[in-house]
Amino acid sequence: MPRRPFNLQNGGGHPLLDLAGYARRGPGRDARLSAPEIEHIARTVGRVPEVMVKVSGGGKTKGAVVAHLHYIDRHGELDVETDSGDILKGSEVATDLAADWDLDAAAAQVRGPYSGRPGRRPAKLIHNVVLSMPAGTSPSKLLAASRAFAREQFAFKHRYALVLHTDQKHPHVHLAIKAMSEHGERLNIRKATLRDWRRQFAHHLRAQGIAANATERAVRGESRTPLLDGIYRAARRRMSIRMRQRVEHVVSQLQRGGLPAESGKMKLLETRAVVADGWRTVADTLVAQGEWKLAEQVWKFISQMPPPLTDNERMARAVIAQVAAPREREQPGISR
Repeated sequence: MPRRPFNLQNGGGHPLLDLAGYARRGPGRDARLSAPEIEHIARTVGRVPEVMVKVSGGGKTKGAVVAHLHYIDRHGELDVETDSGDILKGSEVATDLAADWDLDAAAAQVRGPYSGRPGRRPAKLIHNVVLSMPAGTSPSKLLAASRAFAREQFAFKHRYALVLHTDQKHPHVHLAIKAMSEHGERLNIRKATLRDWRRQFAHHLRAQGIAANATERAVRGESRTPLLDGIYRAARRRMSIRMRQRVEHVVSQLQRGGLPAESGKMKLLETRAVVADGWRTVADTLVAQGEWKLAEQVWKFISQMPPPLTDNERMARAVIAQVAAPREREQPGISR
Protein backbone atom coordinates (compact mmCIF):
# COMPACT_ATOMS: atom_id res chain seq x y z
CA MET A 1 0.00 0.00 0.00
CA PRO A 2 1.43 3.42 -0.87
CA ARG A 3 2.40 5.47 2.15
CA ARG A 4 1.57 9.13 2.01
CA PRO A 5 2.81 11.18 4.97
CA PHE A 6 0.34 13.47 6.69
CA ASN A 7 2.17 15.97 8.79
CA LEU A 8 1.01 18.20 11.59
CA GLN A 9 3.77 20.78 11.70
CA ASN A 10 5.52 22.63 14.46
CA GLY A 11 6.84 26.16 14.45
CA GLY A 12 10.03 25.17 12.65
CA GLY A 13 8.20 23.68 9.71
CA HIS A 14 9.43 20.14 10.45
CA PRO A 15 6.97 17.22 10.67
CA LEU A 16 5.15 17.29 13.99
CA LEU A 17 3.09 14.15 13.50
CA ASP A 18 3.71 11.79 10.58
CA LEU A 19 0.73 9.46 10.67
CA ALA A 20 2.08 7.20 7.92
CA GLY A 21 5.37 6.91 9.79
CA TYR A 22 3.60 6.00 13.03
CA ALA A 23 1.55 3.38 11.20
CA ARG A 24 4.74 1.75 9.89
CA ARG A 25 6.87 1.63 13.01
CA GLY A 26 4.28 1.09 15.74
CA PRO A 27 4.37 2.43 19.27
CA GLY A 28 7.61 2.49 21.14
CA ARG A 29 10.20 4.68 22.78
CA ASP A 30 11.19 6.25 19.43
CA ALA A 31 7.56 7.26 18.84
CA ARG A 32 7.11 9.30 22.02
CA LEU A 33 4.85 12.31 21.52
CA SER A 34 5.98 15.77 22.60
CA ALA A 35 3.81 18.30 24.41
CA PRO A 36 3.14 20.36 21.22
CA GLU A 37 2.20 17.16 19.38
CA ILE A 38 -0.23 16.18 22.13
CA GLU A 39 -1.79 19.65 22.07
CA HIS A 40 -2.27 19.45 18.31
CA ILE A 41 -3.74 15.96 18.54
CA ALA A 42 -6.18 17.17 21.22
CA ARG A 43 -7.31 20.07 19.01
CA THR A 44 -7.78 17.80 16.00
CA VAL A 45 -9.76 15.02 17.69
CA GLY A 46 -11.67 17.65 19.66
CA ARG A 47 -12.89 19.09 16.34
CA VAL A 48 -11.51 22.56 17.09
CA PRO A 49 -12.57 24.85 14.19
CA GLU A 50 -10.19 24.66 11.26
CA VAL A 51 -8.86 27.86 9.76
CA MET A 52 -9.36 28.57 6.09
CA VAL A 53 -6.67 30.24 4.00
CA LYS A 54 -7.30 30.38 0.28
CA VAL A 55 -6.15 32.35 -2.74
CA SER A 56 -9.11 34.01 -4.43
CA GLY A 57 -8.74 36.50 -7.26
CA GLY A 58 -6.15 39.20 -7.60
CA GLY A 59 -5.21 41.10 -10.73
CA LYS A 60 -2.87 40.73 -13.71
CA THR A 61 -3.15 44.33 -14.90
CA LYS A 62 -3.26 47.62 -13.03
CA GLY A 63 -6.88 48.10 -14.06
CA ALA A 64 -7.79 44.63 -12.82
CA VAL A 65 -6.05 45.34 -9.51
CA VAL A 66 -7.98 48.58 -9.04
CA ALA A 67 -11.24 46.78 -9.84
CA HIS A 68 -10.39 44.05 -7.34
CA LEU A 69 -9.54 46.54 -4.61
CA HIS A 70 -12.83 48.30 -5.31
CA TYR A 71 -14.55 44.93 -4.85
CA ILE A 72 -12.97 44.10 -1.50
CA ASP A 73 -13.49 47.59 -0.03
CA ARG A 74 -17.05 47.67 -1.41
CA HIS A 75 -16.26 50.74 -3.52
CA GLY A 76 -15.00 52.76 -0.62
CA GLU A 77 -17.56 51.76 2.00
CA LEU A 78 -15.19 49.62 4.12
CA ASP A 79 -12.00 50.45 6.00
CA VAL A 80 -8.74 49.44 4.33
CA GLU A 81 -5.79 48.83 6.64
CA THR A 82 -2.37 49.15 4.98
CA ASP A 83 0.99 47.60 5.81
CA SER A 84 2.04 50.93 7.35
CA GLY A 85 -0.91 50.78 9.78
CA ASP A 86 -2.97 53.51 8.10
CA ILE A 87 -6.76 53.12 7.99
CA LEU A 88 -8.10 54.38 4.67
CA LYS A 89 -11.66 54.78 3.45
CA GLY A 90 -13.25 56.27 0.36
CA SER A 91 -13.83 55.78 -3.34
CA GLU A 92 -10.26 56.80 -4.26
CA VAL A 93 -8.48 54.31 -1.99
CA ALA A 94 -8.13 51.59 -4.65
CA THR A 95 -6.59 53.96 -7.20
CA ASP A 96 -4.31 55.52 -4.60
CA LEU A 97 -3.04 52.13 -3.43
CA ALA A 98 -2.30 51.01 -6.99
CA ALA A 99 -0.26 54.18 -7.49
CA ASP A 100 1.47 53.91 -4.11
CA TRP A 101 2.44 50.31 -4.85
CA ASP A 102 3.90 51.43 -8.21
CA LEU A 103 2.03 48.75 -10.15
CA ASP A 104 2.96 50.28 -13.52
CA ALA A 105 6.60 49.46 -12.83
CA ALA A 106 5.65 46.04 -11.48
CA ALA A 107 3.65 45.28 -14.63
CA ALA A 108 6.59 46.26 -16.85
CA GLN A 109 8.91 44.09 -14.78
CA VAL A 110 6.56 41.11 -15.14
CA ARG A 111 6.05 41.55 -18.88
CA GLY A 112 9.74 41.98 -19.64
CA PRO A 113 11.26 38.57 -18.87
CA TYR A 114 8.27 36.55 -20.14
CA SER A 115 7.23 38.43 -23.27
CA GLY A 116 6.86 36.23 -26.34
CA ARG A 117 6.86 32.93 -24.49
CA PRO A 118 4.06 30.79 -25.96
CA GLY A 119 1.56 29.45 -23.44
CA ARG A 120 2.87 31.62 -20.62
CA ARG A 121 0.06 33.06 -18.53
CA PRO A 122 0.33 36.67 -17.42
CA ALA A 123 1.61 36.86 -13.87
CA LYS A 124 -0.49 38.43 -11.13
CA LEU A 125 0.42 41.87 -9.87
CA ILE A 126 -1.33 41.16 -6.57
CA HIS A 127 -2.54 38.05 -4.78
CA ASN A 128 -5.78 38.11 -2.84
CA VAL A 129 -5.70 35.77 0.16
CA VAL A 130 -8.87 35.14 2.17
CA LEU A 131 -8.45 34.41 5.90
CA SER A 132 -11.64 32.95 7.30
CA MET A 133 -13.20 31.30 10.35
CA PRO A 134 -16.66 29.84 11.05
CA ALA A 135 -19.71 31.84 12.06
CA GLY A 136 -19.61 33.14 15.60
CA THR A 137 -15.94 34.09 15.49
CA SER A 138 -15.25 37.60 16.84
CA PRO A 139 -14.63 39.84 13.79
CA SER A 140 -12.34 42.17 15.75
CA LYS A 141 -10.19 39.30 17.00
CA LEU A 142 -10.13 37.77 13.51
CA LEU A 143 -8.89 41.09 12.14
CA ALA A 144 -6.26 41.34 14.89
CA ALA A 145 -5.00 37.82 14.11
CA SER A 146 -4.97 38.59 10.37
CA ARG A 147 -3.02 41.79 11.05
CA ALA A 148 -0.43 39.88 13.09
CA PHE A 149 -0.20 37.15 10.44
CA ALA A 150 0.32 39.67 7.61
CA ARG A 151 2.92 41.60 9.59
CA GLU A 152 4.87 38.45 10.40
CA GLN A 153 4.81 37.14 6.83
CA PHE A 154 5.14 40.26 4.69
CA ALA A 155 6.28 43.34 6.65
CA PHE A 156 9.15 45.20 4.92
CA LYS A 157 8.98 42.69 2.05
CA HIS A 158 5.62 42.86 0.25
CA ARG A 159 3.15 45.75 0.30
CA TYR A 160 -0.28 44.64 1.47
CA ALA A 161 -3.71 45.79 2.62
CA LEU A 162 -6.43 44.17 4.74
CA VAL A 163 -10.21 44.52 4.60
CA LEU A 164 -12.61 42.86 7.05
CA HIS A 165 -15.91 41.51 5.69
CA THR A 166 -18.80 40.73 8.02
CA ASP A 167 -21.63 40.61 5.49
CA GLN A 168 -21.71 36.80 5.48
CA LYS A 169 -22.26 34.28 8.27
CA HIS A 170 -18.55 33.60 8.59
CA PRO A 171 -16.36 36.68 9.06
CA HIS A 172 -13.32 36.84 6.81
CA VAL A 173 -10.46 39.15 5.90
CA HIS A 174 -9.27 39.89 2.38
CA LEU A 175 -5.50 40.27 2.34
CA ALA A 176 -4.29 41.89 -0.91
CA ILE A 177 -0.54 41.34 -1.33
CA LYS A 178 1.70 42.90 -3.96
CA ALA A 179 3.27 39.95 -5.76
CA MET A 180 6.65 41.63 -6.35
CA SER A 181 8.53 42.40 -3.17
CA GLU A 182 10.38 45.63 -2.44
CA HIS A 183 13.58 43.68 -3.18
CA GLY A 184 12.43 42.45 -6.58
CA GLU A 185 11.53 38.93 -5.46
CA ARG A 186 8.26 37.43 -6.62
CA LEU A 187 5.82 35.77 -4.22
CA ASN A 188 4.92 32.32 -5.54
CA ILE A 189 2.11 30.65 -3.59
CA ARG A 190 2.29 26.85 -3.60
CA LYS A 191 0.39 24.18 -1.67
CA ALA A 192 3.19 24.01 0.89
CA THR A 193 2.95 27.79 1.27
CA LEU A 194 -0.76 27.59 2.05
CA ARG A 195 -0.21 24.77 4.55
CA ASP A 196 2.37 26.87 6.39
CA TRP A 197 0.14 29.95 6.28
CA ARG A 198 -2.76 27.95 7.78
CA ARG A 199 -0.54 26.88 10.65
CA GLN A 200 0.68 30.43 11.28
CA PHE A 201 -2.80 31.93 11.03
CA ALA A 202 -4.16 29.37 13.52
CA HIS A 203 -1.32 30.29 15.90
CA HIS A 204 -2.25 33.99 15.76
CA LEU A 205 -5.94 33.21 16.27
CA ARG A 206 -5.14 31.20 19.38
CA ALA A 207 -3.08 34.12 20.64
CA GLN A 208 -6.31 36.15 20.42
CA GLY A 209 -8.15 33.54 22.49
CA ILE A 210 -9.92 31.95 19.50
CA ALA A 211 -9.91 28.15 19.33
CA ALA A 212 -8.33 27.38 15.96
CA ASN A 213 -6.55 24.46 14.34
CA ALA A 214 -4.73 23.70 11.10
CA THR A 215 -4.64 20.06 10.07
CA GLU A 216 -4.72 18.40 6.66
CA ARG A 217 -8.15 17.42 5.42
CA ALA A 218 -7.26 13.73 5.04
CA VAL A 219 -5.88 13.53 8.58
CA ARG A 220 -9.28 14.79 9.82
CA GLY A 221 -10.99 11.98 7.92
CA GLU A 222 -12.42 14.25 5.24
CA SER A 223 -12.21 13.49 1.54
CA ARG A 224 -14.11 16.39 0.01
CA THR A 225 -12.31 17.94 -2.94
CA PRO A 226 -12.28 21.75 -2.68
CA LEU A 227 -14.01 23.42 -5.62
CA LEU A 228 -12.26 25.96 -7.75
CA ASP A 229 -13.12 29.33 -6.29
CA GLY A 230 -15.02 30.57 -9.34
CA ILE A 231 -17.17 27.44 -9.45
CA TYR A 232 -17.75 27.62 -5.69
CA ARG A 233 -18.98 31.22 -5.84
CA ALA A 234 -21.17 30.47 -8.86
CA ALA A 235 -22.60 27.40 -7.13
CA ARG A 236 -23.52 29.52 -4.09
CA ARG A 237 -25.49 31.75 -6.46
CA ARG A 238 -26.95 28.61 -8.08
CA MET A 239 -25.52 29.73 -11.40
CA SER A 240 -22.71 27.20 -11.96
CA ILE A 241 -23.15 25.58 -15.38
CA ARG A 242 -20.40 23.08 -14.68
CA MET A 243 -21.91 22.09 -11.33
CA ARG A 244 -25.37 21.71 -12.86
CA GLN A 245 -23.94 19.49 -15.60
CA ARG A 246 -22.18 17.30 -13.03
CA VAL A 247 -25.36 16.89 -10.99
CA GLU A 248 -27.37 16.04 -14.11
CA HIS A 249 -24.73 13.45 -15.04
CA VAL A 250 -24.95 11.84 -11.60
CA VAL A 251 -28.77 11.79 -11.78
CA SER A 252 -28.68 10.07 -15.18
CA GLN A 253 -26.28 7.43 -13.81
CA LEU A 254 -28.56 6.79 -10.82
CA GLN A 255 -31.52 6.39 -13.16
CA ARG A 256 -29.55 3.78 -15.15
CA GLY A 257 -28.89 1.72 -12.04
CA GLY A 258 -26.10 3.36 -10.06
CA LEU A 259 -22.72 5.03 -10.22
CA PRO A 260 -19.93 3.20 -12.03
CA ALA A 261 -16.66 2.46 -10.25
CA GLU A 262 -14.31 5.46 -10.17
CA SER A 263 -10.53 5.32 -10.39
CA GLY A 264 -10.15 7.82 -7.56
CA LYS A 265 -12.10 5.64 -5.11
CA MET A 266 -9.22 3.24 -4.54
CA LYS A 267 -6.87 6.11 -3.73
CA LEU A 268 -9.36 7.48 -1.19
CA LEU A 269 -9.62 4.07 0.48
CA GLU A 270 -5.84 3.64 0.57
CA THR A 271 -5.40 7.11 2.05
CA ARG A 272 -8.04 6.41 4.70
CA ALA A 273 -6.32 3.12 5.63
CA VAL A 274 -2.99 4.91 6.16
CA VAL A 275 -4.63 7.65 8.22
CA ALA A 276 -6.59 5.22 10.37
CA ASP A 277 -3.49 3.07 11.00
CA GLY A 278 -1.58 6.17 12.00
CA TRP A 279 -4.28 7.34 14.40
CA ARG A 280 -4.48 3.86 15.99
CA THR A 281 -0.74 3.90 16.63
CA VAL A 282 -1.02 7.42 18.04
CA ALA A 283 -3.69 6.13 20.45
CA ASP A 284 -1.40 3.27 21.54
CA THR A 285 1.46 5.71 22.05
CA LEU A 286 -0.75 7.99 24.16
CA VAL A 287 -1.70 5.03 26.34
CA ALA A 288 1.98 4.17 26.80
CA GLN A 289 2.58 7.75 27.95
CA GLY A 290 -0.32 7.69 30.38
CA GLU A 291 -2.58 9.95 28.28
CA TRP A 292 -5.58 7.65 28.69
CA LYS A 293 -8.31 10.24 28.25
CA LEU A 294 -6.86 11.63 25.02
CA ALA A 295 -6.32 8.09 23.73
CA GLU A 296 -10.04 7.42 24.24
CA GLN A 297 -10.82 10.58 22.30
CA VAL A 298 -8.61 9.38 19.45
CA TRP A 299 -10.41 6.03 19.29
CA LYS A 300 -13.76 7.82 19.26
CA PHE A 301 -12.44 10.13 16.53
CA ILE A 302 -11.46 7.11 14.41
CA SER A 303 -14.86 5.47 14.86
CA GLN A 304 -16.68 8.65 13.82
CA MET A 305 -14.73 9.30 10.63
CA PRO A 306 -17.23 9.57 7.75
CA PRO A 307 -16.78 7.06 4.91
CA PRO A 308 -14.47 8.33 2.17
CA LEU A 309 -16.62 9.41 -0.76
CA THR A 310 -15.81 10.65 -4.23
CA ASP A 311 -17.44 13.87 -5.40
CA ASN A 312 -19.93 11.88 -7.50
CA GLU A 313 -20.84 9.68 -4.53
CA ARG A 314 -21.39 12.77 -2.40
CA MET A 315 -23.59 14.33 -5.07
CA ALA A 316 -25.57 11.08 -5.40
CA ARG A 317 -26.26 11.02 -1.66
CA ALA A 318 -27.41 14.64 -1.77
CA VAL A 319 -29.73 13.93 -4.72
CA ILE A 320 -31.22 10.85 -3.03
CA ALA A 321 -31.74 12.78 0.22
CA GLN A 322 -33.44 15.63 -1.66
CA VAL A 323 -35.78 13.21 -3.41
CA ALA A 324 -36.55 11.37 -0.15
CA ALA A 325 -37.27 14.50 1.88
CA PRO A 326 -40.71 15.33 0.35
CA ARG A 327 -41.76 11.67 0.68
CA GLU A 328 -40.89 11.65 4.39
CA ARG A 329 -42.96 14.80 4.95
CA GLU A 330 -45.92 13.11 3.27
CA GLN A 331 -45.79 10.11 5.64
CA PRO A 332 -48.48 10.20 8.36
CA GLY A 333 -47.28 11.00 11.84
CA ILE A 334 -44.24 12.97 10.67
CA SER A 335 -44.37 16.56 11.83
CA ARG A 336 -43.26 19.33 9.54
